Amino acid sequence: MLSQLAASFIAAFAFGIIFNVPKKTLFACGIAGAVGWLSYLFLIHFKMDLIIAAFISALLVAFISHLFTKMYKAPIIIFSVPGIIPLVPGGIAYDAMRHVVEQDYFTAIELAAKAFIISGAIAMGLVFSEVLNRMIMKIIR
Repeated sequence: MLSQLAASFIAAFAFGIIFNVPKKTLFACGIAGAVGWLSYLFLIHFKMDLIIAAFISALLVAFISHLFTKMYKAPIIIFSVPGIIPLVPGGIAYDAMRHVVEQDYFTAIELAAKAFIISGAIAMGLVFSEVLNRMIMKIIR
């Protein structure tokens, strides 16, 4: 678990470097990615569906990104994009393409659909967090 936590932190941190975020926010980007991946692992461990786990983890990443936005006075995209990188289903998409090359089209379609749905769940988690944040801010005002 610790090795995956470290790997997700490094992945989000490194993507922050590639994404050219300000240096003072790199650590926060790594934290967002590590927390998102840790929540995903935690939910998977307790037998939650991959799609729901990706949605909840993306929601958590977006929530943490909102907090970091206020702390660092920076745009939310600086934290949310590197934060969701560990959640992206690249391995599933790779397996889908590998099955296409091997001409196992039924498995390829199944894996591609799973990757597409998980990607959609991640996007919906980010959008849903923004909607919740705006509703809460409206109530507070």
